[in-house]
Amino acid sequence: MFQNLSKIEIICLGILVMCLLKHVIRFFQARLALKWIPGPQASSLIWGEEWQLYYSLPGSPYLKWHKEFGKVVRISGVFGHQILSITDPCAISFILGEATYNFPKPNGVREWFKATLGEGILWVKAKEAHEKQRRTLAPALSQQSVRNLTHIFYETSTKLASQWTKLVDHSHTGEIEIEVTNWVGRFALDTIGRAAFLYDFDCLSGEPHALAETLDGLTNNENKLSSFYMRALFWTFPSVLCIGQKGEMIRRSKKELGEIASKMWRDAKVAGDAEGRTLMALMIKADTASGHCMNEEEIVSQMRTTISAGYETVSAIIAWVLYELSQSPQLQADLREETSTSRESCFDELNNRYPLLDAVLKETLRLHPAILENHHEAASTMLVPLSEPLPGTSDTHLVIPKGTTIAIPLNVLHTDPAIWGPDANEFRPQRWIERKNAGIRDDRELLAFSKGPRSCIGKAFALAEIKALTVTLLRHFAFSCPHEIEPFQSFVIRPRVKGQGPSSLPLLVRKL
Repeated sequence: MFQNLSKIEIICLGILVMCLLKHVIRFFQARLALKWIPGPQASSLIWGEEWQLYYSLPGSPYLKWHKEFGKVVRISGVFGHQILSITDPCAISFILGEATYNFPKPNGVREWFKATLGEGILWVKAKEAHEKQRRTLAPALSQQSVRNLTHIFYETSTKLASQWTKLVDHSHTGEIEIEVTNWVGRFALDTIGRAAFLYDFDCLSGEPHALAETLDGLTNNENKLSSFYMRALFWTFPSVLCIGQKGEMIRRSKKELGEIASKMWRDAKVAGDAEGRTLMALMIKADTASGHCMNEEEIVSQMRTTISAGYETVSAIIAWVLYELSQSPQLQADLREETSTSRESCFDELNNRYPLLDAVLKETLRLHPAILENHHEAASTMLVPLSEPLPGTSDTHLVIPKGTTIAIPLNVLHTDPAIWGPDANEFRPQRWIERKNAGIRDDRELLAFSKGPRSCIGKAFALAEIKALTVTLLRHFAFSCPHEIEPFQSFVIRPRVKGQGPSSLPLLVRKL
């Protein structure tokens, strides 16, 4: 049967057979090693639990599984790929802390970042390479650097408020329904452009904007079957990211981001902003000091990553903050009173003087983390400590085979009654003030920005930006929501009107 095949075709066929054999061997090894871990029976021999995870209310299967099976749950992915969902605090601390470089992002996730953004800090895997990139970016995203950028957060916030004021005035009623998810995405793009690169995307003009529409279209899609196939398969077959309409959209998004980043990079070199305080200037300065200058593609990859991260997650969090505020006129009034004496451009005020504002943001991050699942993959077979034995055993360590995907479901951790009390599912910002008064630390339980060496490097930037916008909008407007809103799984968790397609948050905005 092989007589008509060329030598090259036979070699390719042999490589394919070896890859399949390797996958089958690893599959059975993992199943054997993990067979004692409890979990649900696979819903599908082909798709495992991926269908249920994709089409259920975001995170709801994890709540059910962990309630039934405990803090370590074995589930099946596509073609029986083994996934461990872990909420054990000792195991999480180990995976995100001392063993973080033994548990990198899964290959499929890294290939997504490579396909959309390039080989930036979200893609890089090895410890030395990651630490080098983090050292390059960290000075520009430090508390001190963010302090110097706070005036920009207020300026873009004021620009958004001005646009909304025009819309309300044109209504002649003092109130108008505004679909806010599109606006807050544009706000996030303009803010990251100006604060990081001294570049004005001009998204808040209200006119159609190609970059905003491209970024939104890439991840903010309905529950289409094609999107499910890509999401289910890319864990095991990352090459699926290159095919079809979605693959073309990924390439177009990367190209457009790259063209903009290259233009900003060239403009920065001409302007000679090496002594400035923008991310661009500090990144170049830090890299030059390291003795190894990045080439343009490396710079562009970091810029793509910064723009995307500053847009995607921040816009989702802002939308949820506004939604939760729209549910309580009293909370809005209390926040206005707390921040009535605020001074624009004052980072220390935003960071330290408004406990209720801080509590509202933390409570939003607790119940609406932008990234629902923190995914990792065992780079080698690892022995992981547990805070309590698995059901029916006395062993306080867990052997995780090489190649096993780890899922840390934040919604399970963030609504655990043992940590947050019997009202853990309720939005109650006051709990954070109570916890602080009781001397309870919150950094270990709130994982919206992850933790450890690979935690979100832009946390201080994002928090200050969101607080500045919240303070500014509350000075001008009151909000209410006449629609039933549900969480929607796109790349991040966004709000949408229940039963609709892509994300949407129509709020009634009334001028004060």
